[in-house]
Amino acid sequence: MEERRLKNKNRFKITKWRVVFLSFFFLILLRICFFSNYVVEGHSMKPTLEEGNLLVVNTFVYHVQEPKRFDIVVFKQGENSDHYVKRVIGLPGEKIEYLNDVLYINDKAINENFIKEQKDNMIRNNLTGNFTLKDLTGEEVVPKGHLFVIGDNRLGSYDSRHFGFVKMDDIVGKVNMRYWPLGGIE
Repeated sequence: MEERRLKNKNRFKITKWRVVFLSFFFLILLRICFFSNYVVEGHSMKPTLEEGNLLVVNTFVYHVQEPKRFDIVVFKQGENSDHYVKRVIGLPGEKIEYLNDVLYINDKAINENFIKEQKDNMIRNNLTGNFTLKDLTGEEVVPKGHLFVIGDNRLGSYDSRHFGFVKMDDIVGKVNMRYWPLGGIE
């Protein structure tokens, strides 16, 4: 009886270590295949993100779903494939216009709550600047397979207003959370 109990106890220990090992293995696999880290550089996403913030980027999500308006994304841009973090404003097929600090998508006003505080504290009258997509890019609508992105710090952001559309193939992933400093993404 004692011998049988010892065998069961040893079997339990071996099984417990297998579970720990397999769990650790799957966590590493999950991290490698589906998530990445990103460190915010610059001030283009203030006040939502600050320089030095550490982010978790979901690199898999856009393989199973399309980006949504106001998602915060990391993408590659330019000859050096520099990485940027910006907010999705325009989706494929949409007409975009800013007039008197109001975003219009297909001629319908869209509320941007994430920049409300900046607008309320403005000394100047215009945070984003007036423009139409056609003025900036020559296109009437965002082309298929592309996004139009802007930083939350509208006065200090290098974004689609300057370099044009972002190809969907250049999207690294969606920002899921800020893990340093502690806190989420609004």
